[in-house]
Amino acid sequence: MPVTEIPLDPRHLAERVGEWLRPDGPEGDVVVSCRVRLARNLAAHPFMARLGPEEAHVVGEVMREVLVDTCIDGETLWVDMASSSPVLRELLRERHLISRDMCPENQAPLPGRGLAFGRTETLSVMVNEEDHLRLQAMAAGFQPESAWEQVRDLDLHLEQCVEYACDDRLGYLTSCPTNVGTGLRASVMLHLPALGMVRRELEKVFNAAQRTGLAVRGMQGEGSRAVGDLYQISNQVTLGRSESQLLGELSGLVPEIIAFERQMRTLLLAEHRSGLSDRVHRSLGLLQSSRAMPTDGALAHLSNLRLGLHLGLIDAPSMGTLGELWIQVQKGHIHALCAQDGSEGLLDVSQRDKLRAGLLRSRLAQ
Repeated sequence: MPVTEIPLDPRHLAERVGEWLRPDGPEGDVVVSCRVRLARNLAAHPFMARLGPEEAHVVGEVMREVLVDTCIDGETLWVDMASSSPVLRELLRERHLISRDMCPENQAPLPGRGLAFGRTETLSVMVNEEDHLRLQAMAAGFQPESAWEQVRDLDLHLEQCVEYACDDRLGYLTSCPTNVGTGLRASVMLHLPALGMVRRELEKVFNAAQRTGLAVRGMQGEGSRAVGDLYQISNQVTLGRSESQLLGELSGLVPEIIAFERQMRTLLLAEHRSGLSDRVHRSLGLLQSSRAMPTDGALAHLSNLRLGLHLGLIDAPSMGTLGELWIQVQKGHIHALCAQDGSEGLLDVSQRDKLRAGLLRSRLAQ
């Protein structure tokens, strides 16, 4: 299977979004998507902390060949981080295909770092991030078992091609001790606007997650803050737990959060319908008329529209359009979709805010 290199102009990538953002996933009114990630290392090479540039390049080339032949999701797309533009790297981060650690801002990517993924973006592999390999599967709505089955099948295939670092007693060996064992990190992205309006109720969710051994993070995962009422809930430690136990802990808590959010939405609609409707329509009006819009503001207003659609307070735009805009209003996508100068560096904040407002006006006018 031939490798497909992403061109330096990433506009065509930004014009669409991955299948994991489909609006018709199970429990899709509250659960945006779910993800299962596996950390793996190659037995024949030092872990990343001790991996020199030349050997990192060797690992990258070995895995590039393996992943291209693997035919991920019908066709393997490969991005070499060292030769990619800052805009493309930002796009991939915003689409949850690479992590912040993979390509820190204002730093040149380390040698040997690459990304393999398929056209639907449901399956991907980061090479030479914190571990040699980070395998990832994403699915729309609440279907962690489906995501697990996809990434498990890919993992089993790769294990036939390369030898993993593994211990009979500890399990898979990883750079971070919290990932030793299964190396599995499962997460669910939740939209919780009603609970967000009543802070004490949202705190109950955080406390319940912590008691269950789960972590609550922002939309970009570890180290990020919550914007647009989006939260990620994931397991923290894998050692001593099986894959079924880890997925079970997540699947046990998330339905309770879904029910809690729906209950709060119903209560707010019954007791504060007028104020809620005003909030939603004010957001729609601002998005349709503003001449400058920051990222956080855009995400907050889009969150209100998504809530309004689910509660029947508005009937447009479509949920699919809102899902696309959630990704496309972020800075890398704004540059790729709206910049006219062809430069590879990211635009400054004021330029992006104006272009973002123009994109929103255009899309919502349709």
